[in-house]
Amino acid sequence: MLKSLLLKFCSIILYSIMLNMERLETPKKPRLLCLHGGASNATVFKEELSIWPDYVLDKMDLVFIDGPFPAHVDGTIVDQRFEWYAKDDPTFGNFEEGIAYVEDCMVKLGPFDGVLGKSMGAIVAGLLPGLQEHGLYLTNVAKIEHVIVMSGAKLGTITFPGPKLAETAFSTPINIPSLHTFGENDFAKETASELVEAYVDPLVIYHNGGHEVPKLDEEGLKTMFEFLKKINAIA
Repeated sequence: MLKSLLLKFCSIILYSIMLNMERLETPKKPRLLCLHGGASNATVFKEELSIWPDYVLDKMDLVFIDGPFPAHVDGTIVDQRFEWYAKDDPTFGNFEEGIAYVEDCMVKLGPFDGVLGKSMGAIVAGLLPGLQEHGLYLTNVAKIEHVIVMSGAKLGTITFPGPKLAETAFSTPINIPSLHTFGENDFAKETASELVEAYVDPLVIYHNGGHEVPKLDEEGLKTMFEFLKKINAIA
C-alpha cells in the first residue's frame, strides 16, 4: 500500500516537473497589433503578410484592425479601404483622433506586447512608443515593448512634416527592440531611414523590392530571427 502511494506521488511530481519544463521551453507568443497601409484594410494586410513563412508568423500572435477613417483617393472615398489620418490635410486635423482610436482598440482587444505597421500604419506604429514614453497617449495600456515597421517614416522632419506631438515623441531616442524593413526601390527609402535613426540598436531588413512586405531571403530570415530572439518569441 505504502509502495503504491509512493509511486503515485512520484508520478505526480514527475508530471509536474515535465509540465514546468515544457512551459520554460515554449516561449510565450508576443501579441502585436497590426496597422495596415493607407487605402487598405485589415484583410488585405493579413494577406500581404502571408508572404512570410508560417514558421515566422507562428512565432507571433497578430491582431489586425481597420483604420478609423474612410480612405480618399483623388478626392473620392474608396469602399472598404481605410486610413489612420487624413494624409492630404496639412494641419493633421484628425491625427490625434486616429491615435486615440488605436489606443481604444488596444484597450478593447489587448493586452498587446508590440505594434506592427506598414506604410501609413508604420508611420503611426513608429510614433506610438514615443507618445507613450512622454505620456501623451497610450497611458491606459501596457508599455509597448517592441515594434516592426515596414516602409515607414519619422514624422516631424523636413522631408516628412507632422503634427507638433511628433516632435515630443521623437525628442529622445526610443529604446525598445525594433525591426525596420524597406526596399531599394521603395519611394519611402529616405523617410524609412530617418525612422531607423530614431531607435536605439535597430535591426534592419533592406531588400531589393519596393514599397511592400518583403519576402524573407536567407539574410532577411537571419535578421528576423535575431529580432524574434530579442523579443523572447524564440529561445
